[in-house]
Amino acid sequence: MSTPYTLVADVASLADVPDDGTLSRTLHNDAHTKVVLFSFSAGQELSEHTASTPAVMHFLSGESEVTLGPDAIVAAAGTWIHMPAELPHSIRTKTPVTMLLTLIKAPTGDRP
Repeated sequence: MSTPYTLVADVASLADVPDDGTLSRTLHNDAHTKVVLFSFSAGQELSEHTASTPAVMHFLSGESEVTLGPDAIVAAAGTWIHMPAELPHSIRTKTPVTMLLTLIKAPTGDRP
């Protein structure tokens, strides 16, 4: 029998920051949420894009410049951002960064 929960005792310990590039690792994926751990080396960029669902970015370590629509912020360890679906956003890392991304999926009956 499988357990009805997902447990990760130390999320940061799963981050394997590459020397050059970006790595992603899906920690959980079900009908309601998808949780992905991202590890970026310094100087990496995710160009402006949108997500089709609401999302949460939680920065675990490092420092990044993040754009959220027209706003630019500095995200460091502990920064937590909730974004609505379709908000243009981008990330440029200043240092090696680990970030937990949670995509919030709408129940099938709630999709347009």
